[in-house]
Amino acid sequence: MSILTLPKMVVSAREGWPEVEKSHPSVAKLFALLVLPLSILPPVMLYYAGSHYGDAFAQGFGAKPWGLVAVSFFLAEMATFAAMGWLIKQIAAANEVTVSYYDAYLLAAVSPVPLWLSALGLLVPSLAFNGVLALAALAMSCGLIYHGVFALCHMREEVVATAITYGVIAVGLMAWALLLLFVMLF
Repeated sequence: MSILTLPKMVVSAREGWPEVEKSHPSVAKLFALLVLPLSILPPVMLYYAGSHYGDAFAQGFGAKPWGLVAVSFFLAEMATFAAMGWLIKQIAAANEVTVSYYDAYLLAAVSPVPLWLSALGLLVPSLAFNGVLALAALAMSCGLIYHGVFALCHMREEVVATAITYGVIAVGLMAWALLLLFVMLF
């Protein structure tokens, strides 16, 4: 998968997804080459932004133990990835759709890429800017989930793909909200 195909994958089940599915890297390779490097980005950026200009985001943020927050956030991301692959398979099965564990983990690996990359916005000490960037990344992730479900589950029914997508997004939003709440309350 090329980072250049990602925008196409956000808006189409026919662009990029078939190539990713055909390349079929192992889950371990997918983890090592995609999930691990990109999931390190948010904790590093949290540490940087929090320790350099945390109070620009919210009063008292500069005094948080950002090293501990970053490590904890990273571990929570890893747990979330592990759970999401399994959960995608379960939500698909509840909608009477068969998806392999590989494809479920492929979707769990690709769909958060915009969220991981949006962490680069923390280079700008603006809560409004980062809020807008995070919402745009969330919208792109939702597009990846929908088109990924449609492509990887080989769907023909948009209603069923939408139902699976809503389930995955609902759980993903809860996980994302918990991660953000963790950062704010730590």
